[in-house]
Order: sequence, then structure tokens, then C-alpha cells
Amino acid sequence: MHIHETRTQVAIVGAGPAGLTLSHLLAAQGIDSVVVEIRERHEIEGTIRAGILEQGTVDLLSGSGIDTRVHTEGARHDGIELRFDGRGHRIDFARHVGRSVWLYPQHEVLKDLIATRVRDGADLRFGVSDVVVDGVGGTEPEVAFTDRDGTRTRLRCDVVAGCDGSAGVSRNAFPDGTAQDHFRTYPFGWFGILAEAPPSAPELIYTHSERGFALISSRTPTVQRMYFQCDPREDPADWSDARIWDELQARVAGEDGFSLKEGRIFQRGVIPMRSYVRTPMRHGRLLLAGDAAHTVPPTGAKGLNLAMADVQVLARTLTDFFGSGDEGTLDTYGPTALRRVWRAQHFSYWMTSMLHTDPAGSDFDLNRQRGELDSVTSSAAGSTYLAEAYTGWPLSL
Repeated sequence: MHIHETRTQVAIVGAGPAGLTLSHLLAAQGIDSVVVEIRERHEIEGTIRAGILEQGTVDLLSGSGIDTRVHTEGARHDGIELRFDGRGHRIDFARHVGRSVWLYPQHEVLKDLIATRVRDGADLRFGVSDVVVDGVGGTEPEVAFTDRDGTRTRLRCDVVAGCDGSAGVSRNAFPDGTAQDHFRTYPFGWFGILAEAPPSAPELIYTHSERGFALISSRTPTVQRMYFQCDPREDPADWSDARIWDELQARVAGEDGFSLKEGRIFQRGVIPMRSYVRTPMRHGRLLLAGDAAHTVPPTGAKGLNLAMADVQVLARTLTDFFGSGDEGTLDTYGPTALRRVWRAQHFSYWMTSMLHTDPAGSDFDLNRQRGELDSVTSSAAGSTYLAEAYTGWPLSL
């Protein structure tokens, strides 16, 4: 078989938020890259996924030359509501920390990133197959893949950036015994729906109830995203629209008379809840970013934002590396990124454990959670911590 050989400075595996943003940031520093992705462009842009963007993520998108629509089509949220004991308690981000978040779905972020990279003439290889990462322990690693036209390509490079998610090949390119995987699996999942309906509230509502957690969110003025805690083995096909709405309404019901605006449910599914961190995030010339290195439960809205924080650190690290030629500069990436990762893991775990009922819990656990929620919402210090963590720590961290 004929193998086409080519070269670049950085081979980026994965055209998700991490890989595309890294490509863009490197190009601004004059560093060449090639992005390889097994999905086609239309698949990436058409997969609807949640998106709460931290202040720092929005600043990175809009301040680095990415042609983003977040300010024109996204919705700025200056707070969230914690709902428990049948009443809503608003956490005012703007008042406590002077920062905000934006509701802007991930697939819209990806549309912006792809359009920007295409505009700038980036080398994006969509629809590849049989990706193999090799030689990362040496100074000339390579990524081999088959292009959509059937051409087998060997991409030689100086560094490989593994940005291909939790199911990608990059993580598996670490030799046995060179990394440690840290896991936590939660005993519940999220039953998620997309429904044709008007918004039920202007901001996200995080609900604690005796029946379990619920999250009320939005996608557009006519499409709403909602979740409720469930058994992770639950079969979505067993739930009729009426049963789903009854469950959601029961979880948000209270003395204030709040109720959800209902509509046709056109998508449903169950999301498992788990946490994961790979340490170290680097082996030789292979550096992981985003979901390839860590995942968090969605309660704290940290997944996409952690990926963006990773690649800002990684772009700075690679700029120093190519500028100095000093291999030791690569050592700084993982420890710097992991400081934020573990903070986000703690925040996501805290939000999850505070809001979800434990299937094996008791009345003590339920009332302890109520006490914790009361402490957070009635204390300026508690509300400020939640607001600071939810809107995101400075990206320089």
C-alpha cells in the first residue's frame, strides 16, 4: 500500500472545542498544525450538546479572533436559581463576583470554530479512519490515518496533542504503567429531554427535592432542555411524554406555584454520571487536553470550559517549547492544567452531592442537604463561592 507522508509541527487529534481552539491559538503564534477527526463536519455541527460558557471562555473566543456569535445569539445569564423546599433562591453572579455565564450550545461553538479555521486556511482532515498515534516517547512522533479518499497518510510531527475525547485513541497511546486513571462513578444518571416549548424561566434552575434532582435549562426561545435524576439503567423508551412531564412537574412543584411550560418531547436519553482524571496529562511528546484527560459530571457545567482552559495553557506551553527548543518546558503543562482540573472536579462533586438524592441515603442525608442549601443561599460567603466557581476562575490559573 502506498503511504503518503507529510509533516507539521503539531498533530492535533480531534476536532472538538479543544483541538480546534488549540489549532487557532497556535496559528496566531506562527506554529503549524494539522487537525485529524474521524467525524465529518456535518456530524460535528449537527450533534446538539449543552453549552454553558464561563466568562473566561467567552473572553477567549471573542478576544482571540474567533468569529463567534456568542454575543449576538447566546444568552447572558447573571445568575442561577437553587430551588429546594418548594421555593426558588437566586444566586446573583453579577452582584457577588461581577461575572456572568452564557447559554450557548456546544455545537454552535464548534460551528464558529470550524468556520474560523476554514476562513484562515487551516488543514482540517474530517472523516478520517484507522487513526494510530505512535512514537510519542521519542522526538519524532507520528499520527497515521486513512483519509476519506482511502489514502493512507503518515503525519510526522514534533508534538501530538490528544484532543479526541474520552473514547479516542490518544489516551491509549500512553505505554502501560506510565499513567494513573482516577475514577468516580455515581449511582444515578440524568434523564434528559429536548422539548418544543417556551422557556419556563429566564435562567437555569437547579432543583433539589425528595424525588431527586432536576435541572431546567433552555436551548432556544422555542426549544428547552431539561433533566431529572434517574437510575442510570433506566430505559427512555419506558417513559411516555405524559409520565416525563408529571415527574418534572412534581420535582419543581412548591408553595410558590411554579410550574413548567410543556410541549412535544422530540429527544430523550439517559446520561451516566462519572468523574475521571488521567495523571500525568503528558507522556513524552504526547499531551492530552479536554475530555481525553478528564471528564466531570455536568452539574457544574465545567466540561467544555475545562477543555478551553487546557488548550490556553497548552498553546502557551508549546509556544515556549518551539521558541526555546527546551524539552523541559513541556513539563509545565500538566501540573498547571491539573490545578484547575482538580478545582473543577471538587466543584462538580460538591454541586452533585448537594443536589442529588442518594439512592441509599436516609432522612438524615436529605435534611443535611437542605441545611447545606440553606447555608449556601443565606450566606454571602457561600453564594460568592458558588458564583466564583460557576462563572469560572481566571484562565491564567
